[in-house]
Amino acid sequence: MLNTSVFSFFFCIFVVCIILKNYVFMNIIIMSFVILAALAAIAAITVYIVAKKFYVEEDPRIDMVNELLPGVNCGGCGFPGCRAFAEAIIKQGSLDGLNCPVGGADCMKSIAPVLGVEVIVEDPKIAVVRCSGSKVNSPRTVDYEGFQSCRFSFNLYTGVTGCPHGCVGLGSCVQSCQFDAMYIDEETGLPVIIDDKCVACGACVTTCPRGVIQLRLKGKKDRRIFVSCINKEKGALGKKHCSVVCIACAKCQKACPFGAITIHNNLAYIDHTKCKLCRKCAPECPTNAIHEVNFPERKVAEKSEVENE
Repeated sequence: MLNTSVFSFFFCIFVVCIILKNYVFMNIIIMSFVILAALAAIAAITVYIVAKKFYVEEDPRIDMVNELLPGVNCGGCGFPGCRAFAEAIIKQGSLDGLNCPVGGADCMKSIAPVLGVEVIVEDPKIAVVRCSGSKVNSPRTVDYEGFQSCRFSFNLYTGVTGCPHGCVGLGSCVQSCQFDAMYIDEETGLPVIIDDKCVACGACVTTCPRGVIQLRLKGKKDRRIFVSCINKEKGALGKKHCSVVCIACAKCQKACPFGAITIHNNLAYIDHTKCKLCRKCAPECPTNAIHEVNFPERKVAEKSEVENE
């Protein structure tokens, strides 16, 4: 009888302990929930007050301009994205010095009414590859088997042809193009620009570690003349690396009647803003370093006159 009473007593104590434990545990959970809810409420109120106090009203025209832009966020305008470009336009209050290469003249004309200004239409541009160091013109001297990145290869050594200025040929420019406007020609090993797709965003220009690619004016009827070489080595040394290197002989400069050609650092350069596409320079080049794009083939009589001169 005594044993049963003792057992019952301790059993009751055990049950009471369990109940008290659960009660305390539940209280802890409830208190934790209440404290977290209070902290969340305080944080929300603080954020609301700060947002109200420091709120900066955004010009609604930014959204209007942003909707008129292509929305590709290529960075060709010089800003990190289309919205940043729209903000720059509204902040400046004009379109002077600002241009969207993807949208082109039509896009900028559509933005002008939002600002109440007239737009000065810029001549369209296109990317050109200023290197003719193909597998034929500039034979490969080594085989590169490293990481397929032009900048990585550029930091390692001179290049597979020995030319310290020519195209590396690993296609980083092609990878950077968002418009599929470039590809590597397997036969030449050089990048090729697809005229109809190039929007002159400049991504390939920025990506190229050697500055081989340049944005130039498209020209009338999509015709262009440029020196397809950026090698600054002296003639004899440059010829060892490439058969179509510019040797800075200055014959093209003398032939140009518009002063569009200059010689600097052993290299000829044609200023596309001054060039009138007269084509007098190209026949004078002894290494065929000057390229004529989208021109009709020269007549036989014209070729003979040039040779006689």
